[in-house]
Amino acid sequence: MNQINKSPIDSLGYHFIEAKYLPKGKDEYYLRNQQNKNGIHYRNLTAHEIETLVRNRNTSDNWNKILVSDSFSPDLVVNCKFFGLVRIGKLEPFYLEFHNLRCPVGLYNSTIISSDFGDNVSVDNVNYLSHYIVGNDVIIVNVNELATTDNAKFGNGILKQGEPESRRIWLEVRNENGGRGVMPFDGMLPGDAFLWSSFRDDDPLQKKFAAFTEKKFDRHRGAYGKIGDRTVIKNCAIIKDTMIGSDAYLKGANKLKNLTINSSGESKTQIGEGCEMVNGIIDHGCRVFYGVKAVRFIMASNSQLKYGARLINSYLGNNSTISCCEVLNTLIFPAHEQHHNNSFLCAALVMGQSNMAAGATIGSNHNSRSADGEIIAGRGFWPGLCVSLKHNSKFASFIIVAKNDYPSELNIPIPFSLVSNNVSKDELMVMPAYWFLYNMYALARNSWKYVDRDKRKDKPQLIEYDFLAPDSINEIITAIKLIEKYAGKKLLSSKKNIDELGISPGVFENSKRKTKLIKVSQAYNIFKEMVMYHASVQLVQFIESKEAKSLDEVIKSLPAKNKLAQWTNVGGQLIKEEELKKLINEIHSEKIKNWEQIHEFYKTQGENYTIDKLYHSLAALNEIHNIEIKKANKATIKKLLLQSVATKEWMVKNIHDARSKDYANPFRKMVYESIGEMDVVIGKLSANSFINQEKEELKEYKKKIEDLVKKLKL
Repeated sequence: MNQINKSPIDSLGYHFIEAKYLPKGKDEYYLRNQQNKNGIHYRNLTAHEIETLVRNRNTSDNWNKILVSDSFSPDLVVNCKFFGLVRIGKLEPFYLEFHNLRCPVGLYNSTIISSDFGDNVSVDNVNYLSHYIVGNDVIIVNVNELATTDNAKFGNGILKQGEPESRRIWLEVRNENGGRGVMPFDGMLPGDAFLWSSFRDDDPLQKKFAAFTEKKFDRHRGAYGKIGDRTVIKNCAIIKDTMIGSDAYLKGANKLKNLTINSSGESKTQIGEGCEMVNGIIDHGCRVFYGVKAVRFIMASNSQLKYGARLINSYLGNNSTISCCEVLNTLIFPAHEQHHNNSFLCAALVMGQSNMAAGATIGSNHNSRSADGEIIAGRGFWPGLCVSLKHNSKFASFIIVAKNDYPSELNIPIPFSLVSNNVSKDELMVMPAYWFLYNMYALARNSWKYVDRDKRKDKPQLIEYDFLAPDSINEIITAIKLIEKYAGKKLLSSKKNIDELGISPGVFENSKRKTKLIKVSQAYNIFKEMVMYHASVQLVQFIESKEAKSLDEVIKSLPAKNKLAQWTNVGGQLIKEEELKKLINEIHSEKIKNWEQIHEFYKTQGENYTIDKLYHSLAALNEIHNIEIKKANKATIKKLLLQSVATKEWMVKNIHDARSKDYANPFRKMVYESIGEMDVVIGKLSANSFINQEKEELKEYKKKIEDLVKKLKL
């Protein structure tokens, strides 16, 4: 039986929170004054204004509790019921317009309980509006329920006074069993979610993270919901315990409950038809449309959910898009794409710049007696059509997995690989350096695309989008050493081409069958060349930034031989492990006392990243090619620079050649009546803006190297 309490009607506007939760000697209106400091001078209604309001079919349980500004017009309030303290700003005879929706300023046909309104709002046909502070020039039309309860937390994983621990909202990322759960909070960055969901055996650190989160928010009850200036809300059913920023646009949503919806004039957030979102944080510039279901989630800035997508117990990184599919218990770093109706991503850490194809089932095949498996995928993870992967599996950066059902757990430590399941021969096949050999166009274009699409206005974390970076270079070094281990250095250094290499069972796959590496010699040489090219490019950028006039000047400004550092992808930002350890130690010692200081750490690491990346690239060069720049002579430096030009020429040629295959393939050409028609439909190869941009950059790089060789007298 439902418990329904009965109270006198004249108390409807006054019992927002129990007296025991109020500050001593204060009433609930004190709380509202603390939260709404809009500078409006309010006064009581005049007798004439009350008469006009009554004539316009308005009622109030106490007209003395209706406070208005000096520019209030009672003619613009019609057929409304007021309960409790209601404060109304300026109302003038204008109309507000947004996307051809024209609404007269004023309050019409609504039930309003204990709420404040800024200047020139338009509120019409709101069946129940309770305990909200509404900004200026806001439109609210055709809403069933818009209310805030006394224990509203607006999506944050905190507890209010008197609440048991069981009421806390946890975001159970990376594992379905909740063992990596984090407490969501407004302002949580991908790096925060990663740090908190890692290091689970460090109990003091975990308690610090929880304390940082609790400290961000007031535990007192009685927080009012807020709607920022110029926000438009129309045709929505239920909006409850939701904080809404300025310039947001909410239309046709079914249910929005326990949310923070961040929005601003330059990063507007929109939520559209049929959406149901509960217990979440939505950052600036997000788009949510058409039947989306999201429960216990965070959407980082400029991310999108569309077309019936389901996002549950997950963190969606910045500049990401999920459409149609289902994502459960997953932590996703920035620049993730998942567009198709039948893909499924579950219990995973996906480190960004990733793309899930149609039919991909990533992580639903449990190998445990319980739902406690995980998948870890490095940057640039691309599972192909209908790929099915089992827990637990782990992938290095820029892995593409070919269409198939993979029967066993995988551990692929070689980056830039194509992984395929050869069913006819019953073997797992791995082609290292696949992207460089056969799809340089997509690899290079994606790096450019992610930078171009990074629409964040505020960038507290420096996201690395280049495919050659400290994380992938370290993985390349691991791959080189693995190939040397299995093939032998002597054989690799000979002129004999190694096309295939067998790997014992139980190394790359948890099965009794062998793994076959293919194109081994080519991959080995390309990997070594990439290490040299990356170091050369970083060195050139360093020389330019220093404006050095001689090689000696360059060499002196470089560090002495340094150790090859290990790096961690912290929410899309690459950070040295030694710096991460320092951060954790400072949290333990209470030198770092809140999330804001951790965010400052990210910024500091971002400021140091360029020079740290240079030092790392030079250490990698020494590790693989035994070239120590500090001791290198002019001839060695010149050779490095000229070799980088040759490598870039090869890369640009591969970019062009990879795309040109699409124009030469007769099975692609057969759907067009002529070459002219094909050029109109897909564009001429010669007019491809990305390829032309790469060719132009190659020219500029050649000129840059020529000038440096002359300037440094190499």
